[in-house]
Amino acid sequence: MSLDLLDKLESRVQSALETIELQQMELEEERARAQEMAEKAAELEARNRELEQQLQAWNSKAEGLLNRLSQADDSNQPAPGLSELA
Repeated sequence: MSLDLLDKLESRVQSALETIELQQMELEEERARAQEMAEKAAELEARNRELEQQLQAWNSKAEGLLNRLSQADDSNQPAPGLSELA
């Protein structure tokens, strides 16, 4: 092989090594970003569960209040007279 061919080969190898190194850095950045997104997703899922529990609690309280109002309305209605029973 001539010296010129060896220089070209060395240049290509160096270029390939630089490309590999850059891609490895990009891969590490993407892995870090994926980890951040996974952590954020876990936080959002936990917050969603918390909000769903709060919603269930509010719904239960609202149903309880509506039942109490309904019972109060029923107890405030006059008792049926004898003519209404027949």
